[in-house]
Order: sequence, then C-alpha cells, then structure tokens
Amino acid sequence: MAPSSAQAPGPPTGPPTASGATGAGRPGELPAVHDALVGVALPALAVSARHGQLTGAGLEGVYLSGRRLLSRCVLRVAGREPVPLQGRSTGADRAEFLGVVRTPADTGPDPGLTVERSREADGTERITLRSSAARTVRLPVEIALGTDLADLGAVAAGRSGPELSASVHGTGLRWTGPDGSATAVTADPPPSDALAAAGLLRWEVDIAPAGSFVLTLRVRAERTARHPGAAGGRPGGHIVADAVAEGDDPRLGELLRASIDDLRALLQRDPAHPAGVHLAAGVPWRCGPVTAEALWAARMALPLGTRLAATTLHALARTQLRGTGAESGRIPGPRRDAGPHLPPRCTGVEATLAFPAVLAEARRWGLPEQDLAELLPTAERCLEWLRGALDDNGFVQESGPAGPARAETQAHAHRAAELGADLLDACGRPGADAWREWARALRERFRRRFWLDDPSGGRPALARTPDGRLLPYLGGWAGHLLDTGLTAAGRHAPGLLDKSQTERLARLLAAPALDSGWGLRGLGAKEPGYNPFGHRSGAVRVHETSVAVAGLAAAGYETEAAALLRGVLDAAAAFGHRLPEMYAGERRTSGSLPVPHPAACRPAAVAAAAGVQLLTVLVGVRPDAPGRTVALHPLRSAPLGEVRLSGLRVAGEPFAARVGRLGLGMVEEAAPGLQLGV
Repeated sequence: MAPSSAQAPGPPTGPPTASGATGAGRPGELPAVHDALVGVALPALAVSARHGQLTGAGLEGVYLSGRRLLSRCVLRVAGREPVPLQGRSTGADRAEFLGVVRTPADTGPDPGLTVERSREADGTERITLRSSAARTVRLPVEIALGTDLADLGAVAAGRSGPELSASVHGTGLRWTGPDGSATAVTADPPPSDALAAAGLLRWEVDIAPAGSFVLTLRVRAERTARHPGAAGGRPGGHIVADAVAEGDDPRLGELLRASIDDLRALLQRDPAHPAGVHLAAGVPWRCGPVTAEALWAARMALPLGTRLAATTLHALARTQLRGTGAESGRIPGPRRDAGPHLPPRCTGVEATLAFPAVLAEARRWGLPEQDLAELLPTAERCLEWLRGALDDNGFVQESGPAGPARAETQAHAHRAAELGADLLDACGRPGADAWREWARALRERFRRRFWLDDPSGGRPALARTPDGRLLPYLGGWAGHLLDTGLTAAGRHAPGLLDKSQTERLARLLAAPALDSGWGLRGLGAKEPGYNPFGHRSGAVRVHETSVAVAGLAAAGYETEAAALLRGVLDAAAAFGHRLPEMYAGERRTSGSLPVPHPAACRPAAVAAAAGVQLLTVLVGVRPDAPGRTVALHPLRSAPLGEVRLSGLRVAGEPFAARVGRLGLGMVEEAAPGLQLGV
C-alpha cells in the first residue's frame, strides 16, 4: 500500500486495513499502533516506539509514499543504549524522546549524560548529548542503521523481508532495493568511521562539563513528493485556517490546535492532479484516493474555510461514473464493514449522497461562485442517480437487490434531497420543488416503516429487509437521523423523524447502553453482537458522536448534547488531545481512562474534524454567506463556561465569536456587510 497514492482496500467484513495486510497470517489482523508515536506530514510518516529507538519491530520506521526508507536506527553511547525516560508527540509531525546514559565517569547512582532526540515525520532526527560530569568525557557514539525498503502493506502483514546490504555514501550510508529504489542517511557532523557491512556510523566525542554534542541525521529517497502545505508559511495554512479557541476550559484550545495540526498533516495530493488536495482518511492504514471520510471531514471542517471542501469535492467529481446506465452519477468507493448485523456497506453511495449536501453547506459558509458553478453539474448527476436508486419499498439500499435498506443511508438520502433542492433553487436550476416533495415522501415512509413501537416509546430500526422485517439493533449510527443540514438564514432542514420520535431518540442516545461516558458506542451494550472493540459493533467512533452532538443541539436537546460533548472532550485529554478514529466502548467509571483500540488510525480525518465541529456547535455558528447573515445559537447552558473562537472563516473573511458564562453569544469579527441573524 502506498499511503499517498493507493487506497488501502481492506477486507469488506473488517475494519479498514493496509493493502494485503493480514497480520501474522490471520485475515484482517493488523499490528498494534495505539501506543506508537506517529509523526505525519504526508506523504511522509515516522512510526516510533516510546523509547525512541527504531528497531524494525512492527511498523517502526520512516516511510515515504508507503515505502519504509528506514527501519532501524539504534543509538549507543559508551556501548550502552540510553535508558528511556519519556517519549511524547510534540506536534502532528514530530516526536521527542528523553533518556539517560551512565558513563565511566559516573561514580555514584546518578547518570551524568542526558540524551535528547527529536524525530520528524520525514526522518530528520536531531540527537543531543548533554553532560553533567565534572570533567571532560570522551565517549564513543554509534548508530546502527538498516532498512528493507518494504511497502507498508508488506510490513503490516509481517512480510517485509530481510534488511538490505548498505554501502558507504557521502557522510552516511545508502541502500538500493531489487526494484532500483534507493534511500540514504546522511550525518552531520560526518562520522569518524562508517562500516557498511554492519550498518554502523561511529564518532569519538569529547564533551566538556555542562557541554553538549549535537548530531543530525537526514533520510532521503531518490524522489520526494512535495507536501501540499509546504509552500510558504505553516503547512496547510492556505487550506485550513489558523483558528484559536480560548476560554474557561483550556482543553478547548488544545483540542482545536491538535485538530488543525492533524488535518494539515493528513493533506495529500492527487498524483494525477497535482493541484488537487484532499485528506487521507487516516494514518497508518488509510492514505489512498479520496474517500467518503475525506468528504465528511471536509464538511465538519468548513468553519476553517471552504477550500478543503472545494478541493475534496473536485477530487470526487473526477471519479463520478458517467453514461446512461443505472450507475450513472454514482461516485465509486470500496465496501466497508457495517457491523455484525448487516452486509458490507458501499462508501461510494455514501459519498454520492453526501456530495450535494456538502456543496450546499459549503455555499452557506462562503464557497466561491466559480467552484460552485464547476461542481453543480456533478451534484445534479448525484441527485439523478438518487432518483433511480429507490427499491420497491421506496428506500435507498446499497447492498444489491436482496440487501437491506439501512436507516443511516435514508438519512443521507433525505439530507441530499433537502439540501440539493436548496442548491438548485439558489443556482436557478429546475427541480427544487420536486426534490422537496421527494424528501417529504421519504420522511413519511421512514416514520411509518422504520420505527419500532414498544411500551417505552419505541426506537428506530437499524435496517429494513426487502420483505419488511426490521432489524432492531440500536447504535451510534442513529445520530445521523438528527443530522438534517444547514439551509438559509442559519436554519436547519426538516428532520427525518417527527417531534416525538426525535425526543425519544434523544433519550436513547443519552442512556448508558449507548453513551459509554466517553462517547457513543457503535452498537449498544445490550445488543446482540456487542463488542467494545468492534469497529461498528461497540467501539466509540468519534465522528458519530460529534454528529449526534450537533444534531441534538440543533433539535434543542442541549443537556444530552452537552453530556456527550464533555465525554469526548475528556477522552481527547486522555489521548493528548489527538483523537483516534475510535476507541473501546468500555463503560466509564470513577478514575478510569478511555481504552485505546489497538489498530485505530491516529490521526484520522473524521476524528480531527470532529474536534472542529464540536467547538463550532458549542458556540453555535450558523452562517449564510449568500444571504450576508450569520446566526449564533450557542449551547445556552454554557456547559464549559466562557468560550471564544477566532480565526474561523465565514464568507471568505476572518470570523470570531464569544459565548459568555450565561450562554449569550456575541460576534467580535466578521466580513464587512455580514449581519447578525436570528
């Protein structure tokens, strides 16, 4: 698998995986990465253990475009490896390590040499040795290097192969693979000795009292792809805005900062269209062509500007199927696991239904007219595909004629119709009234045929089979039923559920069976097939919880929204504010921490963008750039005290708003002529 150029297809019945990755001979098995420190600046990434040494174990190494350039980088000082004391991420693209070494000059129990290492995503490493000895010490320093130049998929599958033979090259070593690919490591200062057969670089170092020695290693390949944010200033600043969160709870600022860093780190170019930029779905497994996850993430990140949404929509538009058949207008995509009770779902259908909705919302945030004009035909073809996609019962299903119709898919279809109608009206195109009627009819059918009545008030069904049987399994997916979409003047589109059904669903989402205390479980704890680590069968998927928070807040259920928001915020703090795509659905108890999923992507596009969406919901920003208004609908209970967001983008200009401790919102900066809506 090549993280910058090839989608990891993954098995249809399991979580997304690297191409060909089957772990230790077991289908779907992946190496654990939950405790790794992953630096990302795609197409480069570095996977390090917390001790800082690269040993070649598991996924450890420096990668470029899916190829492992360096698998081993082991430091020894005076014949000893440093005692590891601390390893931590200091940004999306770097990690730092601290250790100590006892030298022959140390006579007591206290080590006299501190070892500091800083490793960037592209493999550049700065090693600093600091001496506390009372006299000058002479120390032998050596670094053992090695690589297999293996693809990430082969590494994940345990099929990386033996290390290659090295040759001395300049101030370091060089390796050449059987396919002609090559990588080199250079050192500054140059080593006093280089042993190609052993892969060793050696120095003899004199360090004075309170002195230091600094060594820099650089890893390079024969060809290097340019990172999409590398041109000028902070990476990705022209695509993802430099927003800032401040307030009574300092964790909000940390979450937004980490979310923006992760989004920028995940930016990658389309090799066939170098001007096109989109998000990788997640590292290390999901770094291929543009996906539905990239589009959902771009939607949630609209407060940071419309450029990411525009480039993502353009990338998907280039893949849309053309012609006159039943598939014409659909955006292709791989099938993914849908949990224990459903066949694999088609992510292409998800992207097709999301396209017109995201385009319509991007327009509300200030998408330039040129982008709108270029993307509108693709949105119209998506709607035309939807018109012909209903089964005999009047629902959309993506699993073949005999497959069930999923409730979540109906929510996506309903939103596409409502916001698609809004888009057609705004652009003077015909068909808007017909799509509103289509959406109204779908609402009526859904409320009658997807709702399971019971004495406690009922629940929505997970899916409906062609013969009318309802699958009653409740999970975090139900949050999508409350996601209606943004329309004119900051209003939300009509909901798929009626008022009493919405109220009942709000109560269910807040109940302990679904709310783990850290977020919503993908499948309720009382449902058959529940697995706290299951990708769609019990793990907390951050994206789903964020969607539910936004939907609950829009429907007026602020208590439930605030409880879920606090749970994710607490989980984020435990993960260093860098949210993984999912974590275990284990019940939160006093003094407990969220349990990581061993194979979860981190960073992940939808998880990083969820941090942006959650803070936007907290302040309640609802723009209508074409109508020259922006409304504020903050959570009136101000569950996290005073909050200020600045550096957002509305109508192409900086936007800032504050919510006080009494829940009252105030716009502090906005585009000229933008009026406060209601």
